[in-house]
Amino acid sequence: MSVIFGKLTWDAIPFHEPIPLITSAVVLAAVAAIAVWVWRNGWWPYLRDEYITSTDHKRIGIMYIVLALLMLVRGFADAIMMRLQQSMAIGASQGYLTPEHYNQIFSAHGTIMIFFVAMPFVIGFMNFVVPLQLGVRDVAFPTMNNVSFWLTASGALLINLSLFIGEFARTGWLAFPPLSEKEFSPGVGVDYYLVALQISGVGTVLTSVNFVTTILKIRAPGMSYFRMPVFCWTSLASNLLILAAFPVLTVTLGLLMLDRYLDFHFFTNDGGGNSMLYMNLIWVWGHPEVYILALPAFGIYSEVAATFSGKPLFGYRSMVFATLAICIISFMVWLHHFFTMGAGANINAIFGIASMVIGIPTGVKIYNWLFTMYGGRVRFTVPMHYLIGFMLTFVVGGLTGVLLAIPPVDFVVHNSLFLVAHFHQVIIGGVVFALMAGYTYWFPKAFGFTLDERLGKAVFWCWFIGFHLAFMPSYLLGFYGATRRMQHIPDPSWAPWLHLELFGAVIIGAGIVLTVVQLLYSIKTREQRLDVTGDPWDGRTLEWLTLSPPPHYNFAVLPDVHGEEAYWTRKQTAIKMDQLIKEPDYQPIEMPVSTPVGVICAFFASVCGFAVIWHIWWLAILGLIGAFAVFVWYAWQDEHEHIVPVDEVRTNARERRRIRMEHLHSLSQST
Repeated sequence: MSVIFGKLTWDAIPFHEPIPLITSAVVLAAVAAIAVWVWRNGWWPYLRDEYITSTDHKRIGIMYIVLALLMLVRGFADAIMMRLQQSMAIGASQGYLTPEHYNQIFSAHGTIMIFFVAMPFVIGFMNFVVPLQLGVRDVAFPTMNNVSFWLTASGALLINLSLFIGEFARTGWLAFPPLSEKEFSPGVGVDYYLVALQISGVGTVLTSVNFVTTILKIRAPGMSYFRMPVFCWTSLASNLLILAAFPVLTVTLGLLMLDRYLDFHFFTNDGGGNSMLYMNLIWVWGHPEVYILALPAFGIYSEVAATFSGKPLFGYRSMVFATLAICIISFMVWLHHFFTMGAGANINAIFGIASMVIGIPTGVKIYNWLFTMYGGRVRFTVPMHYLIGFMLTFVVGGLTGVLLAIPPVDFVVHNSLFLVAHFHQVIIGGVVFALMAGYTYWFPKAFGFTLDERLGKAVFWCWFIGFHLAFMPSYLLGFYGATRRMQHIPDPSWAPWLHLELFGAVIIGAGIVLTVVQLLYSIKTREQRLDVTGDPWDGRTLEWLTLSPPPHYNFAVLPDVHGEEAYWTRKQTAIKMDQLIKEPDYQPIEMPVSTPVGVICAFFASVCGFAVIWHIWWLAILGLIGAFAVFVWYAWQDEHEHIVPVDEVRTNARERRRIRMEHLHSLSQST
């Protein structure tokens, strides 16, 4: 039987653990109910044609963001379970989670939040916004873009499958050896971690190839490098980092797989390997990963600051050079994650200084945003709330980072809750706040109506207050000596701080619930908040030139760019002249067709991954053959594009010109 089913037996189902068993049943029931709901309403053909098989960068971007939001709920559920356990398991009490289950939860939480919430969210915004801001019709490789998304979804599926069948890693989100080696983790948990990240990592690298090519080679006429919006610059830097760093992660995890599957000894000290090799390699990827997430977030803040201050971004070129400086320096600081390994005072000093230096270009950005707001007509909308909240939060996070870059201090607080507080202050304050700002800012461009402002501000305050209550006490607990990942708290005097942190996490949870309420309420009242102008915020970049939501081809005619603020210059000229530019000569437009290759490929990748995890080798080979056959089939397809007729293009463009003329005329009357 082992030839057919490998290591898979009925024991893999958690019949003896009520929490994962009940959760699995609820999730399966919810998925089935949604599937029936979609089928009964006749929405399946629309979902299949407009999203699942779509090669439209905007639809793929929305799918990335939906995936990120769904995984945010899963990752937050893990977080609240950890906080509840730490709040209960103090002194004589043991809480409600076994050590084995708790270890899986904190490992899943970190893995999900970084790889399947933050990364898809950021890539989703890049997909939706970058081609529009560049004034082009799509990314360089639309079909590969579809495949990239579905490979990411395949990795997320395997992570969630570990909840129902088997277990997840108990090693933390970076799976350090020797704990992650077969001797200390003989189950399939680490294998789920490795295979899921390898599959999603392929999708991420393909995405970076796509965006680097798009930004460097496909831009509207007149869109030189120094006329690109800052979000495009930060997306370019982020994708260059992915291109350089993710192959290191792939190789590192591949070597660990060789250790586990074929008894190699790359990271086993007893067998002649070196576990510190893994530590170095994983952080060569790990520290740039922070900036892979942070740089696009900085781009979002830049767009928000300029739009809602009614001014051009202060110091545009210094912002670009600061972005590129961070891109380079972020590869020179990885060793500060393990000063305590004993590399020596000189090496620690070099990496400590490099870690402090990276704060300089980051500081330049903070001042640029402040000077953009200074003297401007600031509108305190929801995205501006997140920008101001970010600056207050991130500066403290950055200063604690400088503190950690001092080796003697790092020796004191290493592996403590101080580090946990710093990391979450950077990621939540720096990245999550930006993603929520971007979600509110670009939502009307995606769907044609704005989100409810009052509920949006309530969500912001839940995140802002909840975050500080949930993580600021951790700095103090870190100084008290509390180490991270503790399933049981031995010192009862820490109880008030842990209860306060749980309260903060509950407030963040209220914010997540309110986000859902805001979305549903906004959909229900969308007729009152329709955006027919395509420019609800009085924007400055090219995505606000086209309709909301934009047509598949984005622009009837590619815009001719003059100046750093392409749309703002064009808009002000039209307002001043009270007329639009001369109507262009419209032409038929060639666009890529939809294709199921991505979702089919992801299906076979999931089958192959599951088979590798459970050592079902015949199924793994079938999965590989299936994926290869899909690519061969796609390569033999003759039709990869369809033509949008010129009449359709002209009709839509003239309607758009009429609406824009009315909008600009009203603006000229008000100024």
